[in-house]
Amino acid sequence: MTPELGSSAFLSRNGHPSPCIKAGGLADACALMLDSFSDAGADVHIALPHFRRVSPPGGVWRQVHFCHDREFFYRQSVYEGCPESNLRAALAFQRDVIHYVLPRVRPDLVHCHDWMTGLVPAAARAMEIPSVFTVHNLHDHVTTLAHAEDRGIDAAKFWNHLYFQHYPSSYEAVREGNAFSLLASGIQAADRMCTVSGSFLSELAEGRHDATGPVIDAVRGKLGAGHAQGIMNALPAHVSPSRDAFLTHHYDAGSHVEGKRANKLALQRELGLEEDADAPLLFWPSRLDPVQKGCRLLADILYQLVSDYWGFGLQIAFVGDGPFEAYFKGIVEFHGLERRVAVTNFNERLSRLGYAGSDFTLMPSAYEPCGLSQMIALRYGSLPIVHATGGLKDTVQRLDDDTGNGFPFEVHDSQGLRWAIDQALRFHLRSNAERWATISRIMNEADTAFRPQRMVDAHRDLYASVLADGATGWLRRD
Repeated sequence: MTPELGSSAFLSRNGHPSPCIKAGGLADACALMLDSFSDAGADVHIALPHFRRVSPPGGVWRQVHFCHDREFFYRQSVYEGCPESNLRAALAFQRDVIHYVLPRVRPDLVHCHDWMTGLVPAAARAMEIPSVFTVHNLHDHVTTLAHAEDRGIDAAKFWNHLYFQHYPSSYEAVREGNAFSLLASGIQAADRMCTVSGSFLSELAEGRHDATGPVIDAVRGKLGAGHAQGIMNALPAHVSPSRDAFLTHHYDAGSHVEGKRANKLALQRELGLEEDADAPLLFWPSRLDPVQKGCRLLADILYQLVSDYWGFGLQIAFVGDGPFEAYFKGIVEFHGLERRVAVTNFNERLSRLGYAGSDFTLMPSAYEPCGLSQMIALRYGSLPIVHATGGLKDTVQRLDDDTGNGFPFEVHDSQGLRWAIDQALRFHLRSNAERWATISRIMNEADTAFRPQRMVDAHRDLYASVLADGATGWLRRD
């Protein structure tokens, strides 16, 4: 099961290690922290919806609190169906956390993630339990107290800590007709709020990326009080080209030349592209979501781009699902680009092979709270081509002689993306010795920059600042 449908990690001081459950980027970040704090002697608890496909073995899962509701039992995926269904699931989960898990565990601190846990910091505040709330994305839901209470949540005890659309004069006045934002409520009620990059925090406070008024206001309030910060996610150590079981050939910063060539040929063979280890290959790793991921920018220039670099042998590999998949397939079919452009559904093995076999990774996102794909790409020696926003701005700097690691562009349009791709392909024309040395440097730097300990240390300091004394043994940094 993934913590993405409202995970809450509970920290106390009894010294028992906890299990680790993970799936997806948010879950990977949570799992790294759970493992690290457990290893340091913290008593870490995690609350998760109980999907029937998760079958916990006896004994090992003592500190995982599974929340039961029929809303979870028949789902084939974590997020499924209409928005109303996801809201019902989130409210059912929070009902169990608020009424059963928090009172039973009585944690020293509760850490919640995204709109699916937006009620928990308010309830924790009413119980005098400190809380941290992390924003991983802009998704939000608006509902009423009446609807939440119909799902079994006794909100009368903490309603005054929620963020309503209109000023709440009394419980009776707001119960039916004054809706509240789950995301803004989580931000407002928590003792501290985090985003998963410093730039994304600044962008939210500036009102960018279509964030709602309540969310912007709540972020500005926390930032103005000095109770907001950005903490970049990190990568597990096993996400490495030297250890990746999905790769045809393992390699590291010292052996990337032959390693990437072997993986490129394997990727080309599997996707039906021309087998040419010297051809520059662009890789699209993200879901094909036109709202966030910038699909339209590439669609606008795809044919012209491939045509202009035809003699150069340019290839593009898409490994991702989403509504724009049909558009890219249509362009490929109409222009007969099948041997140069491949579009295939997401597959973890192919995706890892894509990072290893490509020269450049495309991430022209309109907004990106953190992004893990650019971090993976840098570890695997595939230089990112990114829109300079959020976590992409914080992790990818313009390549220039002995500094930088990728190709960011500022203006989010197709011309900006084309400019960045042109810069990348100019780099590809450099001498082999110069290019290979640069990639080795970038891979070594990425291996250091994205280690989990940086993220763990930042959260340890955050938790210490929330807890009044900040001097407990498991929080102390030596």
